[in-house]
Amino acid sequence: MSTPLHRRVEDAGLNASAPPQQRWLDGWLVRFSPGKAKRARCVNAVAAGSRPMDGKLRECDAVYRAAGLPMIVRITPFSQPPELDELLARRGWHAIDDTRVMMLPSLAGLAAGAIPPGVDSSMPGPEDYARAVGALRGSPAEQIAAHAQRLALSPVPCAGLLWRRGGQVVACGQFAREGDLVGLYDIFTAPSARGAGLAGALCATLLAQAAAQGARTAYLQVEGSNAAARAVYRRLGFADAYRYHYRCADPGVR
Repeated sequence: MSTPLHRRVEDAGLNASAPPQQRWLDGWLVRFSPGKAKRARCVNAVAAGSRPMDGKLRECDAVYRAAGLPMIVRITPFSQPPELDELLARRGWHAIDDTRVMMLPSLAGLAAGAIPPGVDSSMPGPEDYARAVGALRGSPAEQIAAHAQRLALSPVPCAGLLWRRGGQVVACGQFAREGDLVGLYDIFTAPSARGAGLAGALCATLLAQAAAQGARTAYLQVEGSNAAARAVYRRLGFADAYRYHYRCADPGVR
């Protein structure tokens, strides 16, 4: 069941992932950033519109072909029309990336995570942050540049955090705050540093910083199959709020 708060979180998530490469098409927000995040390179079916479905899908496909990207449609509890998922499934479009939106209703009393011994903490600018995250993920230069551009032009305040040990990035994370809502993004721990509690401590630090700026409720998006990450978030108090997935014609899309 969706609630008004869930809808606010969905709006905040769209704002936090807004790329400059986007356009409106009959009620749908069509995003075509060349970056890694699917949220920034997919169709978000925000409103039903008035045009016939077949024609609208062809128009969207033309946008993605021109951008050199596969067409992906994000399906949420708020997608319009409500039967969009079923319509695409009947056309043979594949469902990928089952994702959970988790929420922490109140940040009251949340203590900042303790920075582990031997770890240096910094809050770099968009380019340095995107470069560090991209290096951890093995992202190509085009995706790193698109990520940096999206962060630099974000319509809502955001801040990235890097933790280094011996000069090497061992953990990173970013928050985007919109009023009293804060979203966590890009939470990543280097493989060699996993299992030491870095992700939980870094998330708690980010949430405490956002709370000091006025945030009261937190959300994040995580793959449903990522049991390790979901366990970290549950320990912080997060719980599933709603889920979404993507539909695409090509089963090989990643």
